[in-house]
Amino acid sequence: MNNIQFATFGGGCFWCIEAVFQRVEGVLSVQPGYAGGITKNPTYKEVCSGSTGHAEVARIEFESNKVSYEQLLNVFWQAHNPTTLNRQGNDVGTQYRSVIFYHSHEQKRLAEKSKIDADAADYWLDPIITEIIKLNNYSDAEDYHNNYYDDNPNQPYCIFVIKPKLDKLEKEGIISK
Repeated sequence: MNNIQFATFGGGCFWCIEAVFQRVEGVLSVQPGYAGGITKNPTYKEVCSGSTGHAEVARIEFESNKVSYEQLLNVFWQAHNPTTLNRQGNDVGTQYRSVIFYHSHEQKRLAEKSKIDADAADYWLDPIITEIIKLNNYSDAEDYHNNYYDDNPNQPYCIFVIKPKLDKLEKEGIISK
């Protein structure tokens, strides 16, 4: 039986999502990319312009016998604010929207259930607005985005945005070092 599966999430800047999921037991790799837009193989500059319709995403390869899709969804809900439309902190635009791109009908079902459960948990004051849509028009981001936080820990965005998020999730036991 093949235990290797993929999940694709957008929750703001893909550097943040990548750094979070790289620290989840059972995750084999995390690939920053773009999904959901109209442009084929867009560049970072095009996506940042907001004109392509793409979201910055992380494609997560994981071993389902070590971490379930449901567990990844739980990390996703806590790793960003799923109640803000087209925004995460100071990152504003449709490319930073909260979105789950499902790879199968089972992932769609699980994501929809997880969203209802997360909303009912009252972890967030406002309602969750995360889109749940079929993965479409995905492409990998440029190579320099790969492993961004680990390769650039002293970059200001990493210090002031990513590190506090990782510290919080580590303290809560959601991710490991």
